[in-house]
Parts: sequence; structure tokens; C-alpha cells
Amino acid sequence: MSLDDLKAALPDYAKDLKLNLSAVIGNSDLPEQQLWGTVLACAMATRSAAVLRALAPEAKANLKPEAYTAAKGAAAIMGMNNVYYRTLHLLSDKEYGSMRAGLRMNIIGTPGVEKADFELWCFAVSAINGCGQCLDSHEAVLKKAGVERETVQASVKIASVIQAVAATLDSEAVLDTL
Repeated sequence: MSLDDLKAALPDYAKDLKLNLSAVIGNSDLPEQQLWGTVLACAMATRSAAVLRALAPEAKANLKPEAYTAAKGAAAIMGMNNVYYRTLHLLSDKEYGSMRAGLRMNIIGTPGVEKADFELWCFAVSAINGCGQCLDSHEAVLKKAGVERETVQASVKIASVIQAVAATLDSEAVLDTL
């Protein structure tokens, strides 16, 4: 399956998603590594087999092996961090935020690719997982690295469209069985 197959799999009522997939992936101004790393990390974050089957091969074809691995690492580490830090943010008892996490996060310090690219992927995954604390943290690092707001916004657009496509396709798969 490919990006075109993914668009073709969407129902007619999701025509906007088809158009948006073309816009945010097919017509992106992001450099290839930022684009396809974001796509892969977001596809993993959606947990959708259909989306991952469609987008992972294209990401693999467009990324160097170390970038492909780092994008997967971004999805993995943020799967953990987004739950942990979102919980701390949501708890009324702020004492939990002052406690040592004790969770390993070595990949964030040494991702194997440019730090800004990895941070962008972490940011996009955090958007899907809804962790405001992680969004703020990664956005601050991106800003400090000189990454433009338009690049950060592009990653959020990719995340939002891929998440919506995943939800639609996964829902349709269930509805087709009823």
C-alpha cells in the first residue's frame, strides 16, 4: 500500500482528508528527512495498521536507515513520555511533578539524527497523544534551535491529518463488519 492507496481507501465523506494528505505530505515544503520522519512517527503513534502499512514503506524509501530508526524511536519514547507527563500535568497534586521520574530517555539526548529533526518528530507525536507539557517542552527546544513556526505548524498538520485518516479507516473497517 502507498500514499495513493491510502487516499483511495478513504470513503467519499472524507474527501477533505484525501486532499489534506496530498497537501501535507505530497506538497510539503519540509526537507525529506523532517517530512518522512514526521510521517513515520505519526503513523506509529496512531496505532493504525492500515496507516502504518501504507506510510512506513514510503518513509523507509525516503529516509536513511538511522533516520528511519530515530523516527521510530521518537514514537516509542513519546508513547511513554506523553502518558507520564500528561498525567503529571493533569493531576491536581503538583507534588508529583517535583518527584524524580526515574524513566530512561537516552534517545532524546542521542537520537542518531539532527536534534531538531528528532524534536520535531517528538512534537508531532505529542500532538497526537495530547500532552501539553511535552508540546511546550519540545516547541521550546525547536524555537531555541531556530526552527521556524511554519515548520512546527507543518508537523502539526501532518499529525492531525494522519490521525484523522487512521481514525476514519479504522472506524470504517469496523463498520464494514456490522
